[in-house]
Amino acid sequence: MKSTAAVAAVAALVLAAASPALAGPSASQAAPAACPVTAQHVTANGGLGRSRAAVADGRLTILAMGSSSIEGVGASRRELGFVPLLEAGLERRLPGVEVTVINKGIGGETAKETADRLAREITAGRPDLVIWQLGTNDVLRDRPMDDFFADFRRGETLLDRAGVDVLLVDPQRLPEGTTNPSFRGRNPALGETARLIDLEGGRVGYAVLHRFAAMADWGGLERGGVGPDDLHLNDPGYACWAEVTAEGLAAALR
Repeated sequence: MKSTAAVAAVAALVLAAASPALAGPSASQAAPAACPVTAQHVTANGGLGRSRAAVADGRLTILAMGSSSIEGVGASRRELGFVPLLEAGLERRLPGVEVTVINKGIGGETAKETADRLAREITAGRPDLVIWQLGTNDVLRDRPMDDFFADFRRGETLLDRAGVDVLLVDPQRLPEGTTNPSFRGRNPALGETARLIDLEGGRVGYAVLHRFAAMADWGGLERGGVGPDDLHLNDPGYACWAEVTAEGLAAALR
């Protein structure tokens, strides 16, 4: 007869194999059921050549730059933020590839502040791909569009000089029913900024993740994927955003 300890060990192994929480999520389990995960929200624009070569070599290093949604503000735990979930989602979709996503998000940053530190972070991280999330804070702070694009293009010069691939992430969508006067009625300006980022990405050959458009389909998520402050994403929102990004980016890199 097997010992009690041996039986318990076998039972634990069976439970781990059967439990997504213990065995690690599959691609379908990682996103909330109400999240439509498709590759359509990532447009490569003829870029990502360096990243494809890195994937072929079995390792991909990504530097994630931007503000609070890159940093992970609003997630209940660090590992439930965008960057850790994106790293896991890419590794599931790119078997045999070691994926490292470096989180250099700083809450509250505008395009100017991110551009100010791009060169330093690229030198330190030596990435194949830079994810640049931009636009939301520029709109919420009423920065003139000319100033925003001056900083955006200054960042482009630094990125091109470094020879890295780029994935732009456009602004988030805010809840239409928000009672916060700083956020109410901002979606048209955020949507227009997303449209201009898309045009600029196509002009210079940067990949673009259309986050603003993707969030229009998140009506089934708790609070539309946004937390109680009507700004920062909640856990389902981060999970959905990470899966949409991983799905589209992996499809472009295969």
